[in-house]
Amino acid sequence: MGKIGVRWILMVAALISSATSLTASPVETPFLSEKAAAMKRMMAAMHITPTGDVDRDFVAMMVPHHQGAIDMAMAELRHGRNEQLKRLAQGIIVTQTQEIQAMRLALGQPPGPAEPAHDSHAVGGGK
Repeated sequence: MGKIGVRWILMVAALISSATSLTASPVETPFLSEKAAAMKRMMAAMHITPTGDVDRDFVAMMVPHHQGAIDMAMAELRHGRNEQLKRLAQGIIVTQTQEIQAMRLALGQPPGPAEPAHDSHAVGGGK
């Protein structure tokens, strides 16, 4: 994806985030803020310079994609109220972490833990 394509996607994501924030309730605002930050980090990290190795490039893009899902699931656990969705979010965290580790192992890289959520909030922690 070229620079114009990535910029366009980031711009659309920012517009959607700002539009939804205008109509958000005060209770929903922290979730939307965390989701928007996770999307921004994910989109920026997925923009890579191709190396000529399709497998490495695939993993380089998919790891931040999966980490974005983990970060958004963490936001759901912190702010969501629906127990079924919170259980799904927990499952997303587990499966996406496992897939990150599997992709790294497939390339001969150490599996390492998934990156922690990129904010100062812990699940159930301070808001």
